[in-house]
Amino acid sequence: MLVIAVHGSAVPAAAATFRRLTGAIEALSGVRAVVGHLDVQSPSLAEVVRAHPGAVVVPLLLGDGYHRRVDIPAVLAGTGCTLTEGLGGGDGIALALHGRLYDAERRRSPYARADAVVVAGAGSSRPGGNTGTQDCAARLAALLARDRGPGPAPVPVVPAYLTSAGPTVPEALARLRAAGYRRVAVAAHLLAPGRFTRALAGCGAWTVSEPLADHPRVARLVLERYGASARGTGSLRTARLAC
Repeated sequence: MLVIAVHGSAVPAAAATFRRLTGAIEALSGVRAVVGHLDVQSPSLAEVVRAHPGAVVVPLLLGDGYHRRVDIPAVLAGTGCTLTEGLGGGDGIALALHGRLYDAERRRSPYARADAVVVAGAGSSRPGGNTGTQDCAARLAALLARDRGPGPAPVPVVPAYLTSAGPTVPEALARLRAAGYRRVAVAAHLLAPGRFTRALAGCGAWTVSEPLADHPRVARLVLERYGASARGTGSLRTARLAC
């Protein structure tokens, strides 16, 4: 069984986002995925892994903070479940973020692109907890440079945070505007709708991208994490052969 561990949100749109993700996973591979929540929503991750001992658990997390290192391992203790790495690292999330940013730019104007980008992550006070956002910002900058070709100057891409770390998103926006950039976009390094996406909606950026969990690349990335685990590989091959 593939179990996806998510933070949880009281916003109904978050549950719909995760349903689209699990539907995409099943359509791609035939693997059925169950969502377990760390907070707010049901079923809880603890309930799900009790019902599916020995499952492969993929944390739907973009960083390597407290949830990945402490909360989820505590829930899984004694269940026989395998915990994979989160979604950070590599180009998968950066490519999804690039796609979401492009969509946001097109919604704002069919003829203009952002002249600067803030990559907005949730933020963590834990050492190393913000490396996912920082790495994604660097990868997005490289993608934009390749996408737009040679020009007078590269598009600046800076990481910022919504809590527990700095610079904050308003601070990053203000610095870029003070430097003369006028079409400053926010690329949401977030997975699902919730209080952070609501905060970004009112931040005053030129445009703000949608969260990432139901982007097709995220479904593929979850399957990669699942397939790379010792217990998941055989199940995934069997499921693909059955399709």
